Amino acid sequence: MIIGSKIDEVRVDGNPAKFADDLKRLREARMKAVELPPHGLDAIRAGRLDVRKVEETALILNDAGMDPASGISLSVHAPNPINLMDPTESMLHADVLRASLEFADRLGATCVVVHAGRYIPEETFAIGYERPSREACCRLLEQEREWLLDVALEFPDQVLCVENARPYRHHSPYCYGEDLEALGAQVRAVGLSNVRVTLDVGHAHMAAHYYGTDLLEGIRSVRDLIAHVHVHDNFGGAVGHHEKQQTHQIPFGRGDNHMPVGWGSVPLEAVLRELLPAYRGLFIMELRSRYWHHLEESAVNLKALIDRVAGASVGSCREEDEWINQAHPVKSAVGG
Repeated sequence: MIIGSKIDEVRVDGNPAKFADDLKRLREARMKAVELPPHGLDAIRAGRLDVRKVEETALILNDAGMDPASGISLSVHAPNPINLMDPTESMLHADVLRASLEFADRLGATCVVVHAGRYIPEETFAIGYERPSREACCRLLEQEREWLLDVALEFPDQVLCVENARPYRHHSPYCYGEDLEALGAQVRAVGLSNVRVTLDVGHAHMAAHYYGTDLLEGIRSVRDLIAHVHVHDNFGGAVGHHEKQQTHQIPFGRGDNHMPVGWGSVPLEAVLRELLPAYRGLFIMELRSRYWHHLEESAVNLKALIDRVAGASVGSCREEDEWINQAHPVKSAVGG
């Protein structure tokens, strides 16, 4: 199994030197996969790809030894605000998605993550909105399917993975992607082999808590569609859209914390038992910047769980075994 990490778009914030530093950090942590944010690298402007920025990104990846030629797997996370259900500018959102897929194509990535469309955009939470009717929601689902079909057909070598959503207090249900079964139905309705699901285990854990549903049943409903997995930890408690300070949320077990594996209550071992051994995609850790220095700890805990579920890792070298077996304060949380 290939474990990797995202590059945080906010931390990099368009700075090539910070991007290079993050890649060095990932190389030192022996990550075998990297999820790239084109928006964090200023590679997309007003729906169009800046090819010079792509070339700059390719050079930095190569210099860091973190490109496909070095044996590293790449995925791409399309800009977070993309909403193919946008009522007035869906074409622009589709253009941003196209640019993300072209970015992936040029860099040798094979998977692009996009957030599920939102009936009620997060941007409207603070200013008020009218909850759409069932008929309006059906039209928006159809609109998103048409865009997914159109864009995915342009990039048949890319796997476009729609990610499940976290809930928000006072506003949910705002997105069909809060429900894994509904997400699966939407992806199946598109009907393309290169439109799949990104399972974000942290978001799914929060949604199961919020709605009182069975997390594992939800995963089973989309298991055949899962081509990409985001891994991070939390305690399942939802928050309002305005609650941003992790420092204030964590003491109460609330928020989309994006903590290291083993710090929260996500039943990751049970999730892995649902996925393995059939799953062959990447495990991308999505840690917030405040946990960046716990990257190795999270990877150790995740690999210990994978090994427990899947058995001894195949083809691991002695150097990797020494890294995995080093003393670590949180390994006890997963029995390492």
